[in-house]
Amino acid sequence: MISRRQLRIKALQSLYAYYTTGREDMRRSEKELHFNIEKAYELYHYLLLLLIDVVLYAESRIEIASNKLIPTHEDLHPNTRFLDNMLVAQLRNNTHLLRFVEQHKLNWVNHPELIKEVYTRLIESEEYEAYMKAEEHGYAGDKRLVTFIYTHIVFSSERLDSIMEEQSIYWNDDLEFITSMIVKTFKKFKEEDGPDKPLMELYKNKEDSDYVVKLYRQTILHHEEYVEYIKQNTRNWDLERIAFMDILIMQIALAELVAFPTIPTKVTLNEYLEISKFYSTSKSNIFINGVLDKVLMQLKEEKKIVKKGRGLIGEND
Repeated sequence: MISRRQLRIKALQSLYAYYTTGREDMRRSEKELHFNIEKAYELYHYLLLLLIDVVLYAESRIEIASNKLIPTHEDLHPNTRFLDNMLVAQLRNNTHLLRFVEQHKLNWVNHPELIKEVYTRLIESEEYEAYMKAEEHGYAGDKRLVTFIYTHIVFSSERLDSIMEEQSIYWNDDLEFITSMIVKTFKKFKEEDGPDKPLMELYKNKEDSDYVVKLYRQTILHHEEYVEYIKQNTRNWDLERIAFMDILIMQIALAELVAFPTIPTKVTLNEYLEISKFYSTSKSNIFINGVLDKVLMQLKEEKKIVKKGRGLIGEND
């Protein structure tokens, strides 16, 4: 499922587009937010499909070799351990994956060079060689190899980066998270699982779905109010000289601090400081941290931040 960290990033990306495109249509922008999140979920299935296509390519290579005019003994008696990988077989028959791929018309037919690259890098790896030569063969080993393919070959493919950039402006930012999402999916697979084994859902629950919409709306609806708080606590700075992304990160952080009483203050601050390391300048997190600390004190004095729920005792002191 899409994590809260990723939902925060999606909201930030959509807010940036909302303010920078000059088309401040909240309803339309909210649809783009949902589209952005759904595209990340599409990438999850798209990358799962990639493994199946790599195996199909491997099968075609074996077939070509066996049909040589003068085939070698190895051509006629190939090692099919990779083709027989049990986790791959489960994915090839998974009804949820097949249904999603069909509904969204996903395929890698236009990118045979990527399929070949992943396969070539795989068979040249020490991990693959050890897997194919191992005396013992089991489900755990199959799972380790598949995990290796995603974490060390697919994730580091520059060709894949280029393809994703062509298809979605946000997919490059999603790759690391989606790779971890795929690895978590594999951890839940067991040898006895059948074709109806569930894949990860888009959202963990309805609370997460509601959370990202509310976060997005609150940031826009209270835009002027939050900017004013930032102004008051950056008196030694010309607001126009502060990076726009820094201001936006502080706005969305303030929206979460105020509008979500069950999320601990420390969690909110840590999350947006981490996000700022990737989406703003190298020193932004220090600046943002200092400003948010001041605004937080002001909001608490004004009783505008009220936390409640388990584990939040003392938050309102």
